[in-house]
Amino acid sequence: MKNIVSEQSRVYLPIAESDQVYPVGRVFCVGRNYAEHSKEMGDDPERDPPFFFVKDASSVVPSAFSEVTHITYPMATSQFEYEVELVVALGRGGRSLSLQQAGEAVLGYAVGLDMTRRDLQAQAKKKGRPWEVGKSFDESAPISPILLKTDVLVDSISKGEIGLKVNNELKQISKIANLTWSIEEVICKLSEVFELRPGDLIMTGTPENVGAVVVGDEMQAWVEHLGEIKVSVTG
Repeated sequence: MKNIVSEQSRVYLPIAESDQVYPVGRVFCVGRNYAEHSKEMGDDPERDPPFFFVKDASSVVPSAFSEVTHITYPMATSQFEYEVELVVALGRGGRSLSLQQAGEAVLGYAVGLDMTRRDLQAQAKKKGRPWEVGKSFDESAPISPILLKTDVLVDSISKGEIGLKVNNELKQISKIANLTWSIEEVICKLSEVFELRPGDLIMTGTPENVGAVVVGDEMQAWVEHLGEIKVSVTG
């Protein structure tokens, strides 16, 4: 009998202002990397080092700046929550990177949403189980096109705002400067436990005031100097 193996289609993100695309490898996420969000989730931001979890690449939904992206309300949850995040795309990899090497590994940046089935995540946390059921599922990572790194963009983003609205009502607002662990520090720490590769995305954490959305809601997520994506929840 002949074995039939179906290959999952690879996900690609557009690179802004070009005809190039970025093939997505792994999607690493940083937990609780803004002090106020750490407090809202019951942690001590002064004590806890960064920790990581992974979304499957199939979670990524390319989201254009100029049009609304539609995602489906997921199964098995009644608490579907948004988390706006700055996303870093790596163009180089390596192990145990220095701060300088970490900065050099960055290819570009994007705006992303770490959509979460919070009730399922809470159940997993309570039982000491992995978070994948609450974090890694279809359409849980809408991400904008990647803007390639320049010195001007790096400086602008570091001073810029990050925020999210639901139905034009402001929900999340902060500054990238409020990251507990900087982008370079996050990459360094991550490279101590994983050998990083070109194609890896890093979702760098969300500010405080995460909350739920329902069918019909539209989210606007932005990082100043990168742009804004609009994501609508359908049934």
